[in-house]
Amino acid sequence: MRFMDDSIVKGTVVNDRLVKEGEEVLYKTYNRFPVVFDHADGVYLFDEGDNRYLDFGAGIAVCGLGYKNLLIQDAMVSQIEKGLLHTSNLFYNEPAIEAGEKLLKASEMDKVFFTNSGTEAIEGALKIARRYQFNKGKPGCEIIAMKDSFHGRSVGALSVTGNQHYQEPFAPLMPGIKFATFNDLDSVKALVNANTGAIIMETIQGEGGIYPATEEFIKGVRALCDEHDMLLILDEIQCGMGRSGRMFAWQRYGVKPDVMTVAKALGNGVPIGAFLACGEAASAMKPGDHGSTYGGNPFVCSVASAVLDVFKEAEIPQHAELMGGYLDEKLEDLKEKYPSLIADHRGVGLIQGLEFKEGVDVGKIVSDCLTKEHLILISALHNTIRFVPPLVIEKTHIDEMTARLDRVLGSL
Repeated sequence: MRFMDDSIVKGTVVNDRLVKEGEEVLYKTYNRFPVVFDHADGVYLFDEGDNRYLDFGAGIAVCGLGYKNLLIQDAMVSQIEKGLLHTSNLFYNEPAIEAGEKLLKASEMDKVFFTNSGTEAIEGALKIARRYQFNKGKPGCEIIAMKDSFHGRSVGALSVTGNQHYQEPFAPLMPGIKFATFNDLDSVKALVNANTGAIIMETIQGEGGIYPATEEFIKGVRALCDEHDMLLILDEIQCGMGRSGRMFAWQRYGVKPDVMTVAKALGNGVPIGAFLACGEAASAMKPGDHGSTYGGNPFVCSVASAVLDVFKEAEIPQHAELMGGYLDEKLEDLKEKYPSLIADHRGVGLIQGLEFKEGVDVGKIVSDCLTKEHLILISALHNTIRFVPPLVIEKTHIDEMTARLDRVLGSL
């Protein structure tokens, strides 16, 4: 039997040492919480002292199938045992073809390019838009993006990210970008001109505070793109892969994009992303227009293929829809219980948010949940806590999360 006191003391010493070493070694672009996780199982993470944390952040919506999924582990081991982890894109590999076929079927798109991250997927999507319009005699087309959006941190992705805090230190960015207001169709129409080539937006804004597109807005944007021969690019990096209760959030609306980006839960922790296109956009790029040394390598694609199998066989989107309904009820209960703290509750499926009133320190709530209740939550803009747990959670986990958060809110 393990003596927990000894374990906690030992774990604390190791944790503190690693945190100190991390501060010395790692580039400080993140303000990290002073916790070092050692192992994981299901929907729980364990620190160096073997303390168990309930995870409602899923590595920022990445670990959709939770941790230690045996089917995913088997896929990793099988590909490692083959010894074929990388060949470059000078050759075909079977895992990439299999993953591509499954992803295209799930997304109803025509062509896919595998990347190493969501940011790289955005870069590819922007290049498709520019190349598509270039082919039609409109080089250097303008692109309309949304305020309060988040698409990544490379220069191209930052250029369409509607947050000056992220953009300002790296200006000047990519030219020809204009920003409309999400869910305000008139603001989009006002920016369209003869040189507009594409509109890019998240189907559900995540970092911006968990704002789903309204049906009127997304259908209006689709119609606008059709009218003016512009490409509609939907960023499903965070809200896709079952999180909304559909495989991809745009499927809730019956509105299909010309180009789509996906990442995060596609690899369940293994770094992989993709951009996909259909119709004319699928043939816009020519050989030599884009590339990636590691993108689509056999190892990551073997994992993505297994992930897509699990999503289909275990009906993960349907489960997310069911659990999302229960989470919605519990968060509504908290909103009603703490009217002096909570201003709004938004979201669908297992991407939801609680917006807190001005003056409430959301950072302290998240920190107290971590340190006092061993509950992992993450924040978003507009003083919001976002709930993006593994998609395999059950009602007992939602009850457990609610009780822990309730105690923290009650102590304010």
